[in-house]
Amino acid sequence: MKRTSGRILELLGLFQARVEWTAPELAERLEVTVRTVRNDVARLRELGYPVHGVRGRAGHYRLGVGAKLPPLLLDDEEAVAVAVGLRTVTGVAGFEESGARALTKLEHVLPDRLRRLLAAVRETTAAGPVNTDSNVEDPVVRPGVLTEIAAAIRDRRGLRAFYRDGQRVEFEPYRLVAWQRRWFVVGRDPGTGDWAPYRVDWLTLRLPGGRGFAPAEPPGDLTDLVVREVARTGWAVHARLAIEAPAEEVLARINPTVGVVEPRPDGRSVLVTGGDSLEVVAVWIGMLGLDFSVESPPELTAHLRVLAERYAAAAGL
Repeated sequence: MKRTSGRILELLGLFQARVEWTAPELAERLEVTVRTVRNDVARLRELGYPVHGVRGRAGHYRLGVGAKLPPLLLDDEEAVAVAVGLRTVTGVAGFEESGARALTKLEHVLPDRLRRLLAAVRETTAAGPVNTDSNVEDPVVRPGVLTEIAAAIRDRRGLRAFYRDGQRVEFEPYRLVAWQRRWFVVGRDPGTGDWAPYRVDWLTLRLPGGRGFAPAEPPGDLTDLVVREVARTGWAVHARLAIEAPAEEVLARINPTVGVVEPRPDGRSVLVTGGDSLEVVAVWIGMLGLDFSVESPPELTAHLRVLAERYAAAAGL
């Protein structure tokens, strides 16, 4: 017979994998007697798991909601951090099923207060396509900020914040989007009706938040809006490049989510793109494999001169 501790964990796993089990079914899966199943259910209840039993011909056991978190002993912020991490993992190839399964199990045993909060995070977020990495350290976003924004989206409550260099903003939040290891919240300006993505790590929320709002119809897919608009507004460095090739050829060489390509009458095109550093932008341009000239910013031109001298020296020129 399996050791009691191992059997208890296996029993808990069965309850989290399926809603209802009869005692004979559990006994067969655990290779024990029905009496042992009853004793193990009693031990789970002592640990804080609300296992409900229904007697009669249709009798069964089921794991209720609102349990405490033994034996993990996670506090509120740790539980939110784990759930957000699992939400991100579900968008990584090879981890979709296992990440979603683990997230479901975690939410099932959380107290109602945390479960509703994490459900808000899960239901109001989406992940954009991954393209390339950056040489800039990932920004830190506190779990409490994400959950506050998620709750505002869920409750249709406006947000007030300082943005980047102290600019005051107030908007109606609609969607959290994770893209390129950054978090964005898509918001609508109630005064102008304009839609825009806001980088969460550039937001300092002001409490209390804004007023409640009636939802408006979004201008298409909000994840697409983020990956389209970030090229113009969401990077630390923005670049405008004249490309010696038609727009169709440029679009065939890049992920269309990392820049906006504008055709020119003379057969050339303009690429508007950006990144979190001059180095990153320079790498992206080099990977394009086409002749170009920099229209802005001048700092990028100076950085490319440095790279040109460095590469020329490396080539012995």
